[in-house]
Amino acid sequence: MFDIGWSEMLVLAVVTILVVGPRDLPRMLRTVGQAVGKVRRMAGEFQRQFNDALKEAELDDIKKGIDSARNAIPTNPVKAGLKSLASAGDDVKSAIEKPAAAAAATAASAASQDAGKAVAGVSEPEQDKAAGTAADAGKPGEAQNA
Repeated sequence: MFDIGWSEMLVLAVVTILVVGPRDLPRMLRTVGQAVGKVRRMAGEFQRQFNDALKEAELDDIKKGIDSARNAIPTNPVKAGLKSLASAGDDVKSAIEKPAAAAAATAASAASQDAGKAVAGVSEPEQDKAAGTAADAGKPGEAQNA
């Protein structure tokens, strides 16, 4: 880092002992060690804050990219397609239910007609025969032949 060799470190140690003195040297080294620790912690905190800011900037870029992709996808045509499919399904359902309901209504009316004939006490062939003679009565030439 500072590119200091062993000979330079020895010169620094000798100068420090001469300037500070051997009695105050441990206290000075402790103070220097604490100061270096504080500087390292501050440098670590600065680096952490810088990395956090960088991550936030990257996240903002990613968020913008996602938002632009989300806006690029047309949601309205998809919804319209789903609505058209739903309406087609409803049409098919109604097409199936209407004939079934008509068949049920026809069966119910036929059952009520059969019940009406049974109440009158006349069977179907007799009713058909009676209807035929009534129709013949309206024709003058054919009624005499019968």
